[in-house]
Amino acid sequence: MARQRPKAAPGYHANPGGSGGQWLELSVEADNEAVEAVSEILARVAPGGTSVEPGFELIEDGLGARIDPARPATIRAHVPARDPAAAKRAVAIVSEALGHLQAFGLRPIGEVRTRLVAESDWAEAWKEHFHVLRIGRRLVIKPSWRRHARAGDEVVIDLDPGMAFGTGLHPTTRLCLLAIEEHAEHEPLGRALDVGCGSGILSIAAVKLGATRAVGVDIDPIAVEATIANAKHNRVGKRVRARDGTIPSEEGPFDTVLANLIAGVLIEHAVTLADELVPGGTLIASGIFIDREPEVRVALEVAGLRITKRYDETDWVALVAVRAT
Repeated sequence: MARQRPKAAPGYHANPGGSGGQWLELSVEADNEAVEAVSEILARVAPGGTSVEPGFELIEDGLGARIDPARPATIRAHVPARDPAAAKRAVAIVSEALGHLQAFGLRPIGEVRTRLVAESDWAEAWKEHFHVLRIGRRLVIKPSWRRHARAGDEVVIDLDPGMAFGTGLHPTTRLCLLAIEEHAEHEPLGRALDVGCGSGILSIAAVKLGATRAVGVDIDPIAVEATIANAKHNRVGKRVRARDGTIPSEEGPFDTVLANLIAGVLIEHAVTLADELVPGGTLIASGIFIDREPEVRVALEVAGLRITKRYDETDWVALVAVRAT
């Protein structure tokens, strides 16, 4: 099975590419549900890919942040500025494509803005966009360079958003984290499988919230490396294991399966996901655009799963389902 995720999920890259000089930063503000389309347009001209900064408000005197889905996200990309003509063409390509997208009038999308960025400043400057994030009642996502004093029963995940997918910034990840936390408050997570583990954020959260073990599988070697590194950094390396692969994992059945994918993949592989669970086991499925929720529900139910909980944010949905005993 090919793992897929919403394209808005990546965090910032630590370097947009290249070996020196200046870069032209292209940035576009867009409604959250237009992020994927805008990211695809910017990626056409950017050698290092794109980055997404969700709309947020600063809290705790600017030390932390709270995601505000009502605010537009900012998508950024960088092109080499050493060839002014090529950089100008890149801006023109992006502007024209955004114009076509804006013509549909589906979601608010701003104009492309540009600024020069020295590569010597980039390595640190990108970190300014990431703050300590609170998710749910106990979970705290802390970028590795930020300071945070753990309070009460907080569960702090120390993460480098530049390593791979899964920073906690995208609604699909946040919904998964909320579901994991709430599920852990009512019954043990047991042994967990994280399908498309990305940065390892879900595996780490599950273990820190009580899972005995977590196995992450991903077809991207960078994601596997990121999960292993982040697990070690969070001192749960002995309980989180990641490897190249997909489902069927041939390591089940599991008590909990985490699947932050997309609706089409969830529908196509609903039976396989159900087969990964012990009787009475729980699937937490996210990456579901609201328009496709009915199809996902039908597929999960046909696979023998009973939907017990629904989470939503903007136009994204996560479902919790239990395998029949």
